Amino acid sequence: MSFSGSVKEELLRHEDSARHCQIAELAAMIAFNGEIVRLPSKDIILRMSSENESIIRKCFTLLGKTFTINGEVSIDEKIVRKNNRFTIDIEDPETTVKVLQAIKVLTADRRPVHSDGLVSSMVIQKNCCRRAFLRGAFLCAGSISDPEKFYHFEIVCTTPAKALQLQEIIQSFEIDAKIVKRKKYHVVYVKEGAQIVELLGLMGAGVSLMNLENVRILKGMRNTVNRKVNCETANINKTVNAAVKQMEDIIYIRDTVGLHRLPENLEETALLRLEYPQASLKELGTLLSIPVGKSGINHRLRKICSIAEELRGVKEEQI
Repeated sequence: MSFSGSVKEELLRHEDSARHCQIAELAAMIAFNGEIVRLPSKDIILRMSSENESIIRKCFTLLGKTFTINGEVSIDEKIVRKNNRFTIDIEDPETTVKVLQAIKVLTADRRPVHSDGLVSSMVIQKNCCRRAFLRGAFLCAGSISDPEKFYHFEIVCTTPAKALQLQEIIQSFEIDAKIVKRKKYHVVYVKEGAQIVELLGLMGAGVSLMNLENVRILKGMRNTVNRKVNCETANINKTVNAAVKQMEDIIYIRDTVGLHRLPENLEETALLRLEYPQASLKELGTLLSIPVGKSGINHRLRKICSIAEELRGVKEEQI
């Protein structure tokens, strides 16, 4: 199972005890997967459909708990599968009206409430209700990438207004959600690993949160080790390149005017470098007859380099 699938499996098992939170989660499911169907009799019924049968079952469970409609017919008899989608109808018009009034789609006198957003602000006034709404929205239209590869959390909306409201809900928890248009859809997404962890916690996916945190810790350790290795490799390459250049300069001086023409301290340093080409500056300094520190040996080698450059310049002028 994918990481996204395991998150949804965990969220499907999550149950809020408060009725207002159950209504908020149900409001999200209806907003993303619900449809109001008008019958020839002019009554209305509520139809829920999804590619995931488990989501339809959870929706029915929420309806049963909040409106006690799980009476005469079992859910297995009510679910219809067609074109790879699972559908269930709430066939009692009075129950449909009660549900729609609870999620503020209908007023108390049964008039429709016109809104471009996903949900009435009255349904998600409390933090706990916003968390429940996010859980329902993610179950119906969300996904999360495999954290081993990269961090990406998203919920797909059908209109800019719906995406904007969802973004505002997520941002109310100080999470930096952004919106991008993808073909005819508008996607609300979060890409920062720590904020995705926080989102999982808000929705109630504690186990998935810990799994993601473990991945983040391991990736962080690997990145730290890689940075150190790269840094050490770069330092080694720099040291080797410097030593090669020093050797070239010393050999050039030896083969042109001879190392005996150098001042005594520089001649000793040059001979030691030829004898110990792989030694560090600190090691070279300790090998001198009168030991010097790293800066002292570096100063001597820079002087040797300058002398070699001067000799090369004189030779070019002679040519």
